Amino acid sequence: MESGRILIIEDDEPIRRLLRVHLKEVGWLCEETARGDAGLALAASLKPDVVLLDLGLPDADGTLLIPQFKAISSAPLIVISARDQETEKVRALEAGADDYVTKPLGLAELKARIKASLRRVTPSATEPQKTFADLVLDISARRVFLAQNEIHVTALEWKLLMVMARHPGKILTTAFLLKEVWGQESLDQRHYVKILMAGLQKKLERHPTHTQFIHTEVGVGYRFYE
Repeated sequence: MESGRILIIEDDEPIRRLLRVHLKEVGWLCEETARGDAGLALAASLKPDVVLLDLGLPDADGTLLIPQFKAISSAPLIVISARDQETEKVRALEAGADDYVTKPLGLAELKARIKASLRRVTPSATEPQKTFADLVLDISARRVFLAQNEIHVTALEWKLLMVMARHPGKILTTAFLLKEVWGQESLDQRHYVKILMAGLQKKLERHPTHTQFIHTEVGVGYRFYE
């Protein structure tokens, strides 16, 4: 059984009920509300482990609420929305959302997203290595091993890989990766990420069409290892 407290902010009562029933079945405690202002109050008082946020709320646009949630809570925030346009996803993710799941909801997928958000651990500067399946990142030596074989990566590839390793399971937008690896002044150079990511995928992925470590979220960005 899982454990943890989940805050559901969704104005559609049947969807709230569906989420409540299925999430409680696996052990999560659920609190819920239909309004953004009440959601903010609950996030501050209950300190949930995960927040599920609909964007189409009766009192506010959920995208505009995301920075407010992130200011009062360190809990991962997963958007659940019928808005499936790439621009909406990018707006929510760049506002601070940790993940984005579109309706109609696939409950198995949503549970996997919640589990991924709960197991994320940010590596500290002194952590000797980070392991993902048979991929090992030797942080102190800046070396990469796949199935015990060393993989040569460039300085920029290493930097990009470390940014992704700090956020496993989270969708990282192209703009975020550009800013983290190349700096704020490079935000209009989206091809930098595409080129560097293609090189990393070629080195790390055994099956180009069934990636294990670097997943492309078309039109949005990338997700590293789940």
